[in-house]
Amino acid sequence: MQIILLERIEKLGTIGDVVSVKDGYARNFLLPQKKALRANDANRQVFEANRERLEKENAERRTQAAKSGEDIDGVEVVLIRSSSNSGQLYGSVSVRDIVEALAAKGHTVGKSQVVLEHPIKTLGVFDVRVALHPEVNVTVKANVARSDDEAELQAKGVDVMRQAFDDDRAEGEGFTEAVDPNAEPGEIPAEIFENPVEAVEETEEAAPAEPKISAKAKKAARAEARGEGAPSEDGEADEAPTETLGEEQPEG
Repeated sequence: MQIILLERIEKLGTIGDVVSVKDGYARNFLLPQKKALRANDANRQVFEANRERLEKENAERRTQAAKSGEDIDGVEVVLIRSSSNSGQLYGSVSVRDIVEALAAKGHTVGKSQVVLEHPIKTLGVFDVRVALHPEVNVTVKANVARSDDEAELQAKGVDVMRQAFDDDRAEGEGFTEAVDPNAEPGEIPAEIFENPVEAVEETEEAAPAEPKISAKAKKAARAEARGEGAPSEDGEADEAPTETLGEEQPEG
């Protein structure tokens, strides 16, 4: 179907252009919204007769939209949502959610003015275009987070999901300590004690003293174990007394 545009339509044309569109698009959107007229002789004459007025009204709407856009451009709305550990939302953020969040901040926009190519289904900060007029577009930010604290971090540019992943990985790796390349094998670094000298002294005092055994006592113990006599002071074992049987000693 051929139509005459009454305002600028993105990817189609501007006021007064005659373009061809699909019948459904014209009947269901452009004609009911009074954004276009059927391109016939009668409508061409009507348009030409009202062109100046239409262009003036369009300029006024554009100026008003540009003024309103100064307040809305760059506004950030926080949307708290639940998500999985991977950042996938249990649901999605729609045009309606953004319109309501902007209204809560005092900015009134229509659902048809919010241009959202696809519903938002993950955590993060997203740029959303708002078409206040066919020739005036502003950008707002949708900060989708699980909590206000995470939203604040995301606003500063922190990737909270990556940070959470890094924290979990660090916990899984366990405790590690720096290696001193100058330490001897088996040596305990002195800095692990608050007071190294006192710690060593306390350890020595706490350890029970081992009894000292002289070499002579050790030798006697070995001899006793073998069934020998105890060694004398000169180092030789004492001989046991012997008796002579069957012989009489001569009397003196």
